[in-house]
Amino acid sequence: MNTLTKVAVVLANIGAINWGLVAMNFNLVGWLANLVGLPVLATIIYALVGISGLYCLAKLFMKK
Repeated sequence: MNTLTKVAVVLANIGAINWGLVAMNFNLVGWLANLVGLPVLATIIYALVGISGLYCLAKLFMKK
């Protein structure tokens, strides 16, 4: 597994964990972005998580 794939898997897992927390009415990504005073950071993280999810999905169905 190359470095890009590892980073994508980590980001996709962060997104999955955040979704689980959102189901319990706590948005970890939004909370962290507000904690550091950069609300735009949440948007950037969401975009990276989405791209990572698409990358992981593509890797899942790619043939070697």
